[in-house]
Amino acid sequence: MNIWDERYAGEEYFFGTEPNAFLVSQRDLLKPGMSCLAVADGEGRNGVWLAGQGLQVLSVDYSELASAKAGKLAKQRGVKLEREVVDLLQWDWGSARFDIVAAIFIQFAGPAEREILFANIKRCLKPGGLLLLQGYTPRQLEYGTGGPPLAENMYTEAMLRTVFADMEILHLREHDDFISEGVAHSGMSALIDLVARKVS
Repeated sequence: MNIWDERYAGEEYFFGTEPNAFLVSQRDLLKPGMSCLAVADGEGRNGVWLAGQGLQVLSVDYSELASAKAGKLAKQRGVKLEREVVDLLQWDWGSARFDIVAAIFIQFAGPAEREILFANIKRCLKPGGLLLLQGYTPRQLEYGTGGPPLAENMYTEAMLRTVFADMEILHLREHDDFISEGVAHSGMSALIDLVARKVS
């Protein structure tokens, strides 16, 4: 059993079953019928919510157990959720495939892996497609309320502005807020939000 399956092995939902608050705040950008990739979607709380907005969602995660729980949650909520168990560093993300990419707390990746993930996110978006991303800034290490204990895995506004300079940045903000997402993300947190559009 890999470390991700160990994390998700229990009956409870590690990050809860409710969607990420930042993602919900962007609901006006979502239109029924849009194709959406939920990256490292874990137990499906975000993918299921996106499907509930009428999107055609592909939920991908490394953990077989997490994906199974995502399927269970989708069934409970009465929505259709496509699921694949993948290694995101080896998976073929495709090209110009999705209208929306939701990347919520995908900070398991260090700098080298992150470069691969971000390049694939850009490639798989259709022209005009949107990236909805939330993560932690390095100050999250002071709070210790979620995320990896590695500053190099965190995001800064300057870093995201540079990485996504070839996209139209619609929203980029660092802020501190209280979040409550299961046992894993709970308490005051140092957050950063990004909404960016692929221009070509």
